[in-house]
Amino acid sequence: MKVIVCGAGQVGFNIARYLANENNDVAVIEHRPELIRKISDTLDVRCLLGFASHPHILEQAGAADADMIIAVTAADEVNMVACQVARSLFHVPTTIARVRHQSYLQPIWSNLFRRDHLPIDVIISPEIEVARSITRRLQVPGAIEVIPLADDKVRLIGVRCRDDTPLVNTPLRQLTVLFPDLKIVVIGIVRQGRAIVPTAEDQMLAGDEVMFVVDTQHVQRAMTAFGHEEPEARRIVIFGGGNIGQFLAQQIEALPSEVSAKVIEINRLRAEEAAKILEHTTVLNGDVLDSEILEEANVGSAETVVAVTNDDETNILSALLAKRLGCKRVMALVNKAEYAGLMSTLGIDVVISPRAITVSKILHYVRRGRVHAAHSLHEGFGELLEADAMETSPLVGKPIKDIKLPNGVLLGAVVRDGKVISPRGSTVVQAKDRVVLFASTDAVKKVEKMFSVRLEFF
Repeated sequence: MKVIVCGAGQVGFNIARYLANENNDVAVIEHRPELIRKISDTLDVRCLLGFASHPHILEQAGAADADMIIAVTAADEVNMVACQVARSLFHVPTTIARVRHQSYLQPIWSNLFRRDHLPIDVIISPEIEVARSITRRLQVPGAIEVIPLADDKVRLIGVRCRDDTPLVNTPLRQLTVLFPDLKIVVIGIVRQGRAIVPTAEDQMLAGDEVMFVVDTQHVQRAMTAFGHEEPEARRIVIFGGGNIGQFLAQQIEALPSEVSAKVIEINRLRAEEAAKILEHTTVLNGDVLDSEILEEANVGSAETVVAVTNDDETNILSALLAKRLGCKRVMALVNKAEYAGLMSTLGIDVVISPRAITVSKILHYVRRGRVHAAHSLHEGFGELLEADAMETSPLVGKPIKDIKLPNGVLLGAVVRDGKVISPRGSTVVQAKDRVVLFASTDAVKKVEKMFSVRLEFF
């Protein structure tokens, strides 16, 4: 596939890396020389210095025979115009644009992106996606990751094991013995910063981050098995009243009435704007690093604090201050990948990565065939894929134990006629089943080659 990526920031870099690692023909357009140098030194992609909205730059990037353009520069207008030029002049089949300013995304202006106006196939708003991701984690106390799949019949849950977690030091093969009716499959373990695809003999240890696929109806039982029986947060404090903070507060306002939120925003004008938009949320104007403001917001009695200012260091420090004041659970938005490995040792319960969330959203549209969703897990560990099994699939018609899957590939769940099946060795996948599949980074390409024609998986 031939793809043009506009923008070499963190999101653009990671998308280009994903695509280049799978031997796609990738061209990256960026107007900042230092980012062009970084990406050309690191990735096997073609690099062009210039503005992505300029026709001659798109022409040089190969737009005439490109399959897709992904515009993720820092400027909404450049992203939109780049997609317009790519479609109107070069007839690029698929156009994806990241749009941040909410004025463009108001429902009243939804006709803007029609094919006869601004022909953009997919609009991605990182702020909205991040707010939704945080809300899902708020609703599953103890989870560090929550991803809905198969119309939310199945979820991927991430948890961190502690010394008192009941399942530590237990081989995974014994899970089905201990919990025969629990529809759960462990698909990944992150230990000391290194992610591994577990075997049946592997054990979960204290300090591990464990990712498992589970029937949504069994989420609470699964969390209990991992030692998490905390009640859902009722008092939430949000640090930062920008787009993410406002969207998150609006999501919380839509939850049951006993859930309440407060927002702390340092910029007076932004705080006043948030106060006008939010109906049932208290907005305080102040510095989240000021202990007096935190005490005024009663942070110590909050079940959860979510730090989503536009500065990583402020998010980390303010979350630690909240923990010190007595807050039970803290989440911090962190853009820099270098910080991610430090968070659990510092005491941050949940790390939110806007880059990973945005990349996952785009991956869904990059994958070919009958893929309904694709999610990037743990900075390049692998992808969680949701797809329809076709009659020609090698998965169909035989017990799973008799199917030779590539190393690093695990079946997480099968959904048939609205019912979730937790795959075991004797499970037989049928045509038209919805399959939730994990593939490690090294295995994604093998899976794509194996299933691209016969299964139409990608």
